[in-house]
Amino acid sequence: MIRPSHFRFNKQERSGIFFLLLLVVLLQGVYYVVQAKPFGGRPKFTEDTVALAKLDSLKKVTSSDTLKLAQFNPNYITDYRGYVLGLSTDELDRLVAFRKQGKYVDSAEDFQEVTQISDSLLETISPYFKFPIWRQKEAVKPSGSFVQTKEAIVPKDLNLATKEELMRVNGIGEKLSDRIINFRDKLGGFLVNEQLYDVYGLDPEVVKRALVSFRVLHPPNIAKININTASAQQLSTLLYINRDLAREIVSHREANGAFSTLNELANVKTFPKERIDRIKLYLTL
Repeated sequence: MIRPSHFRFNKQERSGIFFLLLLVVLLQGVYYVVQAKPFGGRPKFTEDTVALAKLDSLKKVTSSDTLKLAQFNPNYITDYRGYVLGLSTDELDRLVAFRKQGKYVDSAEDFQEVTQISDSLLETISPYFKFPIWRQKEAVKPSGSFVQTKEAIVPKDLNLATKEELMRVNGIGEKLSDRIINFRDKLGGFLVNEQLYDVYGLDPEVVKRALVSFRVLHPPNIAKININTASAQQLSTLLYINRDLAREIVSHREANGAFSTLNELANVKTFPKERIDRIKLYLTL
């Protein structure tokens, strides 16, 4: 006897099962769409609160360093503040060495002279400088009222300036300080302040700054050369006159007679007229 199968379905039962499967598939599809794209049509995302907090803190640090810098006494500038302001380690080291001598800078100009920072950087950071009143010197007006005036700078003798002292001038480094001293030695000493402009490679603005701190206080005694009797070899011993120019001076003298004034040297063909005042210091008639 053959038993009937329990897995046989009639047509109506098979349709019901198919409809049920179709309904399950549709519900799964709707669930997937809802999870991947919620109401509003925008994709889901997770906000990284930790990263946003770090970004906000960086913004606060940056704005406080660059936009809210308080005034300070530059004599006590810290490494961090110097870094924020744009000073190099060498510039900061110069200030530290200066302060170790028990000295103070009393103005923005003094700060630049010691640290040797550029003019553009000084213009940017000097508004934040605040110098104490006690670093200034009191002076009395004829009327008896008091005013605050800065203590005058006492210049040192340019002919006695050391390499280290010259390097304190903004714009004068090791090479230029050596060049100034070598030029001074060849001259036998500076006779006038303006001879500092004749040092090769020394910018006129740097010379102006140097002449605030250094002046020719004790010019050397020199033996002047007689322009009407000196030979070309004797004239060429002067730093300002080379051998070719010395020969031309002698030739001009032989052709036109003795010089009656030193200014007549300007009539010599290749004579450097812009330096005649310097050269006249070493000549006589």
